[in-house]
Amino acid sequence: MKRVGILTSGGDCQGLNAAIRGVAKALYGEFGTDVEIYGIRDGYRGLIEGDYKLMSSHDFSGILTLGGTILGTSRQPFKLMRVPDEKHGDKVEAMKGNYKKMKLDCLVVLGGNGTHKTAHLLSQEGLNVITLPKTIDNDLWGTEMTFGFYSALELATQVIDCIHTTATSHGRVFIVEIMGHKVGWLPLYAGVAGGADIILLPEIPYSLDSIIKTLDQRDKSGKRFSILAVAEGALSVEESEMSKKEFKKARRKLPDPAISYRIARELGEETGHEIRVVVPGHFQRGGGPCSYDRAFATRLGSAAARLIADRNYGNMVALRNDEIVPVPLSDVAGRLKTVPADDSMIRSARNIGISFGD
Repeated sequence: MKRVGILTSGGDCQGLNAAIRGVAKALYGEFGTDVEIYGIRDGYRGLIEGDYKLMSSHDFSGILTLGGTILGTSRQPFKLMRVPDEKHGDKVEAMKGNYKKMKLDCLVVLGGNGTHKTAHLLSQEGLNVITLPKTIDNDLWGTEMTFGFYSALELATQVIDCIHTTATSHGRVFIVEIMGHKVGWLPLYAGVAGGADIILLPEIPYSLDSIIKTLDQRDKSGKRFSILAVAEGALSVEESEMSKKEFKKARRKLPDPAISYRIARELGEETGHEIRVVVPGHFQRGGGPCSYDRAFATRLGSAAARLIADRNYGNMVALRNDEIVPVPLSDVAGRLKTVPADDSMIRSARNIGISFGD
């Protein structure tokens, strides 16, 4: 009897249930009735606390188009995994103990960067682990794409599309804040797809003077409005030169709730423009997966089952050159896939006149 545990960890996104379904259906196809699948509730917390249940094939029916995760999720910071606490004691030992209690042959983990750090740690501790790349940020090293990205992109682009009509009607400057704390793939693609005039990314520090120059040029050319797609992790040239400690201190002193509001305030003071801010926030992670993510997550889930059948553990299933391949967790954990300054999408955006505030 093959015993497999599945958990989803970190922030939710579209496609999680499609991926869970892909893993389960492929496992049943491979092993028939000789496989038991255990759903671990609320991510690593469930593995720490021993909160799990034996699932049946019926649990995986009707979830392909369902948003969120049927298993629940939670954030368990990697930096605290080795820090004992009163409730759980040694969390790593607790996870290893529950893995053994369930008599698992493999643990399948769906998650992003922090999740993969812990997955790699568990692999180093001797557990058989397979992971799937989940995040709307598309910032996992080792894979060309993560499921959830295209679904979030559709939603973020829709927000910018809708803003165009009111921005045009009122002749205003609108700032749309797109998720992307450390990496700017989502605001980059949404900004281009939505026709933003200025895109601000964490990888390209902005100058307020450069933004003002672009707005002035649009005013002189008769444009009634301007739209900025701003990553939540955007930072100024001055901030990029600060140490991490200095940066945090400077941000804490700001009166603004988010970077977009600071940029709006500063631009308003300098230009006199009437500026509005739109923050779609978790809206971008909500709802069901788009058709691409349904198909892609299914491919990843099926490939994970194949790795389990082959006992090829310690890997993340990844997309490379349109092929699903295993990538060692040691290559993935702790590495971010940031937007290169010479990325083809950035070059294309610059070619059509989009400013990056630099």
